[in-house]
Amino acid sequence: MSSKDEAQDDISFEAALAELEALVERMESGELSLEESLGAFEKGVALTRRCQQALDQAEQKVRILTANTPEAETEPFDSDI
Repeated sequence: MSSKDEAQDDISFEAALAELEALVERMESGELSLEESLGAFEKGVALTRRCQQALDQAEQKVRILTANTPEAETEPFDSDI
């Protein structure tokens, strides 16, 4: 894993999501060159993976915390993604 990948692992979910939203806005604006668009896309993929990892970890923690509490039922989250 490169230091760039390690830096992505240290970013919070909220910061990664905000950065991803900003990248999408820049890409949709059409102001980026092809090379810049590819770089932004690559960074966006890494940010998306980081967000998914954070969500997976949060879901696992909720499952662990509610495992010993029968009255705390969980329901699947329906995502629009």
